[in-house]
Amino acid sequence: MKISINGDLKDFAKDSLSLGELIALQNIESPEMVSVQLNGNFVERGSFQSTFLNEGDSVDFLYFMGGGRF
Repeated sequence: MKISINGDLKDFAKDSLSLGELIALQNIESPEMVSVQLNGNFVERGSFQSTFLNEGDSVDFLYFMGGGRF
């Protein structure tokens, strides 16, 4: 199965893969702090294990940083 992850095409041997499995396979840093978009739509954290990916899907891992100007 081929999936685009943050713009890079990746090939996985598995035919079925959940977002939760993908997060583990990709060794996502601070998974509790990441937001995920699947094909441009945000996925709720509680749905990661039950949201399954399809061939050609696009996944983006987004980290929101705090900050500002003093």
